[in-house]
Amino acid sequence: MAKGQKSQLVTKKHLARQQRERLQNRYILIVSIAIIIIVVGLIGYGVVQQYVIQPQQPVAKVANNAITTKQFQTFARYERLQLIQQYQQYQQFAQLFGSDQSSLSYIQQYLAQINYQLEPTNLGQSTLDYLIANQIIQQEADKRGITVTDAEVDKSLQDYFGYYPNGTPTTAPTTIPVPTSTLNPTQIALVPPTATSVPTVTETPTPTITTTQEVSSPTPSSVITPTTTAPTSTPLPTPTPYTLSGYQNDLKTYMTNIHSFASLSEADFRWIFKMQLLRQKVLDAITADISRQQDQVWARHIVTSDQTQAKSVHDRLANGGDFVTIATEVYSGTTNTIDLGWFGTGTLDINAEKIVFNMQIGQISEPIQTANGWEVYQVLGHEVRTLNDSQYNTLKQTDFQNWITQQKTAENVQTFDIWKTRVPTSPTVPPTQASQ
Repeated sequence: MAKGQKSQLVTKKHLARQQRERLQNRYILIVSIAIIIIVVGLIGYGVVQQYVIQPQQPVAKVANNAITTKQFQTFARYERLQLIQQYQQYQQFAQLFGSDQSSLSYIQQYLAQINYQLEPTNLGQSTLDYLIANQIIQQEADKRGITVTDAEVDKSLQDYFGYYPNGTPTTAPTTIPVPTSTLNPTQIALVPPTATSVPTVTETPTPTITTTQEVSSPTPSSVITPTTTAPTSTPLPTPTPYTLSGYQNDLKTYMTNIHSFASLSEADFRWIFKMQLLRQKVLDAITADISRQQDQVWARHIVTSDQTQAKSVHDRLANGGDFVTIATEVYSGTTNTIDLGWFGTGTLDINAEKIVFNMQIGQISEPIQTANGWEVYQVLGHEVRTLNDSQYNTLKQTDFQNWITQQKTAENVQTFDIWKTRVPTSPTVPPTQASQ
């Protein structure tokens, strides 16, 4: 041992302290590792919960078929996209008609309506209703063997972008002419035809030109000889044909933009288009037996706020009072669209419909209590009529919607309140437009 160095004595106390320090460090290391594992686990669970578990959780069930959160959120974003595009369009209208206050007021009402539809609760409820109906439609399609092919979805997408590989389709007129009813003497007495004044043709006199100067014939030297040079025409540009490559590029660009704006993919679009095509096919199948011939009534009515006034109106009409005159008095100087025209069943309040469709032409009803108040009706016509295209399509839509409502009652439809917390709030209206 070198001179001057002292031997280091290791005592039992010193060894015990070292052992305690090593043990403490080991505990710290274990706890740190445990905390890291827990944090990573929580993060991993959150990721799995958000991107794996939650998207598959049902927001509703129709029988044993679930409507998942992913489907719900995808369609809700699509609906938001459609509403925002409408919002932008009406904003453009507002800029065009900004000086016209009546038009601007009309546009503002539409913008307010769109904002109402964009509210999460309203958007979520309408999305849920649509997807429940779609599940019912899918089940009916399965029963009937109705399907939608990928080729049909492709064509629907092509039509959406205006790409027609077989040439632009020519829409043939499908409107069926509706014969005009011939009024009988009773109807003519009830509603006399309005006289139309025929304008009298007034001969326009030829103006006489008076001049104080003598008009001399031009001398040969003053005659202008027309130039015989043929005008040169500028050829119009030839439109560039819309090719498959052009369509595919447009589709790709559009989907890229929509994905960044609304987080919607081409697969999402194809799913939505397939739903729409299947809905139309099932609608056509469900309403195939609906006839264009419909029993309709032509009627007019006067609406009052209480039974006493309605009774007074009825008594005056029953004693020969003029319907239009009395209506004008009730409505303070206006007839307030008392003539309802021709309509079929499902148009009036159910209490009024049962009575009106069993009345004779010219008959005055007793006061009827409806959702609008107290009403007095007079029937002006009752016959089987041919529906025009608009009426026929409306009838089919109404019948189809009634069928869906019945199926909702028949099927075991369950909704889960978690949808209220999962309504997407994007995409959003651009700030420059939302603030206008």
